[in-house]
Amino acid sequence: MGYVDFILNLAGLLLWIKWRSLPFDPIHKRTPATLVGTLRRAAPSHFRRWHLLVLIALLLLSRTGLYRLLGPAIHWTGRLDLGVIALSFRSDLFPRMLCFSVCSFGLTLGIFYVCLLLLSLLNHKSANSGPVHQLVRMPLGGVDTWPRWAKIISPFAGMTLIWWLASWVLVRLEIIPGPLSAAHRFEAALLIGLGGYLAWKFLAVALLVLRLLNTYIYFGRHPFWNYVNTTAQALLGPLKKIPLRVGKADFAPVVAIALVFLAAGMAERGLVWLYARLPL
Repeated sequence: MGYVDFILNLAGLLLWIKWRSLPFDPIHKRTPATLVGTLRRAAPSHFRRWHLLVLIALLLLSRTGLYRLLGPAIHWTGRLDLGVIALSFRSDLFPRMLCFSVCSFGLTLGIFYVCLLLLSLLNHKSANSGPVHQLVRMPLGGVDTWPRWAKIISPFAGMTLIWWLASWVLVRLEIIPGPLSAAHRFEAALLIGLGGYLAWKFLAVALLVLRLLNTYIYFGRHPFWNYVNTTAQALLGPLKKIPLRVGKADFAPVVAIALVFLAAGMAERGLVWLYARLPL
């Protein structure tokens, strides 16, 4: 059932990306100043952007019924790993399954945007150029033009606010214990907010692995590989002054991958340790 939830989350994410990118469709915009803008569809279209949001809502609601129907039969419990804390949702209760369906998609959407923010940060100086980065700008919108400090604190601020609001619902559904005070609720939200940065390790490692492969295997002069090399080079910036090249072998990506896993592992253990000691 976990694989089904993952696939449905990807389907919902694709619908969301389509909703965000539809205004950038040259056929949809029909700008008369361009050749593409003179094109007209062969048949009238009744499709609107808000239809995609309705489809996402129907997807979340319909899979809630599926989880409620099949979950108890196979003794399945919905689980969300937030790094700092793991949440469990009993499948025999419809409100909890509805909460799980929404939170599971929300977590997928959050990880997606946190990774886009990292790409925007690493390509801050060339954010307006390159066809590949345009794919990053479409979902981010105006956020891509924010100052670097605003992009850096956005995952922390966003996750803190979202958890603070969601904790009221989670306590009401008895998924997490209720806090002893408003200060304790806020402290827990701060730790969850800091855990939002842990999602960066997956994208960082993926970029470094692709950079390592492209160093020794020629994949052609495609804009994607140029974008990967530029982005990975920004990640390797702190190691630039350390001599990690021996002959033609460059060990910088390997060292960076090890450092990313080490730093992320230490940060996760530290946040879990702090969260476990909150008097909730």
